[in-house]
Order: sequence, then structure tokens, then C-alpha cells
Amino acid sequence: MLTLKTVAKAQGRLRGRIRRTPLLQAVGTRPQLPVTPWLKLEHLQVTGSFKVRGALNTLLSLSPDERAGGVVTASGGNHGLGVAYAAAQVGVPATVFLPESSPPVAEQKLRALGASVRRHGRVWDDAWIAATAFADERDLPTIHPFDGPTIWAGQATVAAEILEDLPQVELLLVAIGGGGLIGGIARYARLRNPAIRIIGVEPRGAPSMRASLEAGSVVTLPAVQTIAHNLAPRAVSPNTLALAQANVDEVVLVDDNAIYAAMRWLWEEFTLVVEPSGAAALAALLTRAVDLAGVETAVVVLCGSNVDGSTFFQSISNVPGWPTGGG
Repeated sequence: MLTLKTVAKAQGRLRGRIRRTPLLQAVGTRPQLPVTPWLKLEHLQVTGSFKVRGALNTLLSLSPDERAGGVVTASGGNHGLGVAYAAAQVGVPATVFLPESSPPVAEQKLRALGASVRRHGRVWDDAWIAATAFADERDLPTIHPFDGPTIWAGQATVAAEILEDLPQVELLLVAIGGGGLIGGIARYARLRNPAIRIIGVEPRGAPSMRASLEAGSVVTLPAVQTIAHNLAPRAVSPNTLALAQANVDEVVLVDDNAIYAAMRWLWEEFTLVVEPSGAAALAALLTRAVDLAGVETAVVVLCGSNVDGSTFFQSISNVPGWPTGGG
């Protein structure tokens, strides 16, 4: 169960091992927005995303005997990097299964951190099945990308930092892949201030959480199609669905063009390089997909930056104008 105490313990484990990422107020930008958002620059985190928080907290929660033989995971890229970094910190091996959809830059970074990399399946769900079979055969622990109390507590430290720096925050915008980030953030924020609105954002081509919320149970999508590959599991977990049901006010969808436009906006306004998954939450704000009436203080979590330079600039060069339409 996620509590203020478990998040405080996670903060203690992570202190000095990861970065405390800053908040940046987006003043003086175009187009003029109904609210001037604060940006949580989690894309500046070690390994380029928030994922290291949950991965390292989970690994440090294992006993020395449990982790001695190494750990196994499956990832679209960012969680794998977090696990590889955590394993290197602790001095144990890491094996990461990647789906074929993950970019080459993710595999290169994983190997640079010392991880063993295996490719399996078209999407994350396929890679996870292979990873768990591999771990079971060798009696090794797995670290799930978005499910489990130590994962949620690690990701909740993002919210702890936001509320320490900006206690008056009224609205949090958070991207959803498997639901671990928003689950940790939303639960912690609710415990600290029940009045905070928490809005989740998914790609229109991978709405696994919204479909599950509408159905009242986990829905496995027949297929996913989005540039935000780190936000594209075919299904969330029963646990992350329960966290969202209890703590998330709304989930909105954005299309890929809006995500590209948000990436371009961040580059042109702040010279920030953010991956598609990291820009999805901002896309919801820029396209007015979220009702901001009466909101004075909003925070958008920029959750990742793992995209190679050539892909990034090619992507944003094809986006015309500023995002202005509803979504």
C-alpha cells in the first residue's frame, strides 16, 4: 500500500543517487495559454526519465541475497535504463527485454550501462512475457515497469518534490503508460491535498487506461499505434487501474500530431529536447484538452527525453504552426 511513510522511505533510499529535478514556470511563451504552467523537468533525471526512481527504490528494497544473481525486466526503453542504472549502482547484473518497436538508441544506452539486452515481440506486453519466463527459469527477481508498491512509492517522489517546491499547486497533468507514474503521483497528492485535480493523458492510439476506466475493469487493447512507444502497453494492471479509479479525476487523449507539436514548442520556447512520451501531458494543455477554468497553478510533468537527435529534429520539422485546437 502506498502511504506517506513508504514514500518518505523511498526518498531516503534515493537521496544522493538520483537528481532532484527542478520546476520551471513557462512564462512569456506563445501561444498565450489560459494558465501559465509549471514544468516538472523530470526528463533531466538520471537515465533521461522518471523510471529510475521506481526501479532503484525496488532494487534497494530487495535483500542482498534476493538481488545477488541480478534482475530481469522488460521495457520500451526508459524503465530498462532505470533498472540498468540501478543494477550498476548496486553492483548486480541486469537483463532487459526490449520489444522490436524500441528505438536503437535505447538499446545502445542499455548496453553502455552494462545491461544484457534481448529483443522479443512487437510491443512491451510480448517482451514482458519473455522476460518473466527467462526469470522463472533462472529463479531471478523481475522489476515490473509500472506495477508494485515499491515502484509506485519511487514514482511518488516526483509528487513529493512538486509539493515541497509548489505547495499551492491545483492541477497535475501526467502521462499514462502502464499507470505507475500517475498512480504514485495521484495517490501521494491525494494524501497531501485531496483538492488537487489529477489529469491523466494517453495517446489516442493507446488508450488502455481510459478504456479500462470506462469499462470498470482492465481492458486489453487489440493493438496500439502511437509515436509515444513508452506510453503504449496494450493493458494496464488491475492495481494501477484501482489507483486511477480512486485518485485520478479524468483521462484525456491526444493524437500524435499534438505530441509532435508539444515537442516542437518545448524546443522553440526553452531549447528542451523531450521524447514523445515525455511531451504527451503538455500536448493536452496546449490543445486545450483539459478544462482550466479557475485554475491558477498547474504542473505538467515532462517525464522523458530518450530520443536521438536526428529523430527528434526530423519529427518536429514536419509540424506546422502552433497547436491550438481542442482534443
